[in-house]
Parts: sequence; C-alpha cells; structure tokens
Amino acid sequence: MKENRQLLVLTHLSQLLDFVSGIGGFVVPLILWAVKKDEIYGMDSHGKAILNFRITMFMYLLICIPLVLLLGLGIIGFIIIGISYVIFPILNAIRANNNEAPSYPFSIQFIN
Repeated sequence: MKENRQLLVLTHLSQLLDFVSGIGGFVVPLILWAVKKDEIYGMDSHGKAILNFRITMFMYLLICIPLVLLLGLGIIGFIIIGISYVIFPILNAIRANNNEAPSYPFSIQFIN
C-alpha cells in the first residue's frame, strides 16, 4: 500500500460536487473508495467515514421533510444539514492532509 494524502483530500472535497451536479458528491467518493481502498493507505477508513456520513445525512433529510409540516422544524434541520454538507468535508480534508483519522459527528456506522 502506498500513501497518497492528496487523493484522500480530494475524496473528502469531492462531496462538494453535490452543489454542482446534485448526486456527484455521493457517487465520486463511492467510486474512489471502491477502486482505491486496497491500494491507498487510509482510503478504506476515510471512504467508509464519507459514505456513512452521506447515508446518515440523507436519512436526516428524509426525516426533515415531514417535520416541515410540523411547526416548520424541518426547515431548521435543512439548514443544519446544509451547513454540515459544507463544513465537515472541508474539515476532514484538512484532517486527511494532516494524516489524521476522519471525524464526521452524528454519523451512523452503516459500513464497518
């Protein structure tokens, strides 16, 4: 296995493709993780963290939809999730560049 921190950083930052393409923020990290998890040191843990974060955030979005009808609570949820979609990939890209483990708070561990 070889170390490639730049690819780990790009994997985290590729989540921001959602703002450009809609679904690319999930598909690109999934493909990078599936192809490079056995070749790049740390890609397996970073890729799993990203996918767990993305799946968890999608579930939270689904929960927020009916909450919009109940006192508008879902709107607050949408705002928090939107901020999380921007902040956490950037913070974890910095962590990957510093050779630290990824940390996505409130993520449910679907993929171990």
